[in-house]
Amino acid sequence: MAVTGLMLDPSSNVPIVILRDLARTLFLPIWIGVTEAQAIAIRLEGVAPPRPLTHDLLLEMCGHLGGRISRIVINDLRDGTFFAEIHLDPKDPKQVLDARPSDAIALALRAGAPIYVRRAVLEKAQVVAAPLDARDDEERIRQVLEQLDPSDPNRYKM
Repeated sequence: MAVTGLMLDPSSNVPIVILRDLARTLFLPIWIGVTEAQAIAIRLEGVAPPRPLTHDLLLEMCGHLGGRISRIVINDLRDGTFFAEIHLDPKDPKQVLDARPSDAIALALRAGAPIYVRRAVLEKAQVVAAPLDARDDEERIRQVLEQLDPSDPNRYKM
């Protein structure tokens, strides 16, 4: 998956990070917090803060301790909440940290690490079919989000 961008939920103004599969056939919206949205936006826009922000610091600490982020995996969706793993070393499967997807995505963007979503999560999630014309991406996502019922218990939570 790749981060396509950030949007605000049309009904609640809560930030949403939009992931898109590499085959460009679907989008996965994940509702996130404002702070995490800012951390993702800073990286997407290539802004270099004068001092390290939290995710920059975590990545630097990881490197100083001899680790590296090899990938992140959005591995579960339970009761409307996504769960993720940060894999630190591809040679040691025990070096996996539980994380919120938003934090994992912010770190993956900084580390240049791939982002994966388990197939079972995609099957449970409210994925959006991608339009054929990339210019229609944002409008298609917005239309789908506007149709979601905010009181729906299956709607995602932060």
